[in-house]
Amino acid sequence: MREIVGSDLREVAEKTQSHVRAFLSTVTEVASGAAPGAELSLLLLSTADLVACGAHLAAITDIVPAERFEPDAGDDIDVDPLRVALARMFDGFDDYVEVVDPVLGVEIGPATVSGDIACVVEELAKGLAHYDDGHEIEALWWWQFSYLSSWGERATSALRMLQSVLAHLRLDVDDDVAQEAEYDALHA
Repeated sequence: MREIVGSDLREVAEKTQSHVRAFLSTVTEVASGAAPGAELSLLLLSTADLVACGAHLAAITDIVPAERFEPDAGDDIDVDPLRVALARMFDGFDDYVEVVDPVLGVEIGPATVSGDIACVVEELAKGLAHYDDGHEIEALWWWQFSYLSSWGERATSALRMLQSVLAHLRLDVDDDVAQEAEYDALHA
């Protein structure tokens, strides 16, 4: 693990908040219906960027704020309207099963893409509230802690589902269509 201190932490916080804002903006735009036909691609790209940002947080030593308590960042945001909008959008592929903890066993459990993304949004927004209140290190601590404890796993699961759905949409074609495309390609 890489140790980062002082002004370097503030730089990491600045970069992280930029990724967080971009993700929140994309999710909000997609959930509002403002990107018809591009929803899956936009969420795939934004979630992949966010997962990479979280990996950077996991690769540095544990961030410990100077104060050993978390200042109140205000009320949690209500992510239920966002989750419901995404669930409607993902109708037919929102529900999936996953391995609960691949390190500890093979138990599978239910999950939803909309629930995963809503969970990520809620955790990121809490850190962003700390950041916007001028508590950059507290925000960074929260993003790192919650990446390791919740949003990293949920974002990674959502990313895998988004990629899988896109792969099926692009690759699952009728045999007649595939043969015709192959014939056309060979004789072009």
